[in-house]
Amino acid sequence: MNTHSADTEYLVRKGSNTGYRVISVVTPPAYLVYVLTRYGRHSLSINGLLRSTWIGGLAGAFGGGGIAYARYEFRNPEQVRTKREQTAYDFDRLRAEDHATIGGVLFAVLTPAVLWNRAKIVNLVLGGAGIGASVGMLTHWTRSVTGDPPKPIVSV
Repeated sequence: MNTHSADTEYLVRKGSNTGYRVISVVTPPAYLVYVLTRYGRHSLSINGLLRSTWIGGLAGAFGGGGIAYARYEFRNPEQVRTKREQTAYDFDRLRAEDHATIGGVLFAVLTPAVLWNRAKIVNLVLGGAGIGASVGMLTHWTRSVTGDPPKPIVSV
């Protein structure tokens, strides 16, 4: 595998991760607004909310990866290498990914434990992970806005 392919693959994975995180934040409120305006309060279900969250996150992952692939596959290899280096050492992105991962794992475990009989297990686990990732992203954004920026790692 040449370096351009490796750099593109890395950036596609990061784009997919970003797409998942962003759409996981957008999907639950969009689903709530859609169901409440279209069908009313009585059609709202936890199973539907969780299902839409993980399907939206999956679509965001494919979309983000596809956009990143289209963006970097046919670009100058030096520009792609520079972008990979910038992305690899972007501490704000690293902290956002960490918060989203921690939230996703935590909610993937807690959601089935709390809502066991309210939804299907696949929706509980995957939807819980999507909601957890969105909670992690909201935590990251809150910390950044309130003046707690990530500190760069200093090598010794």
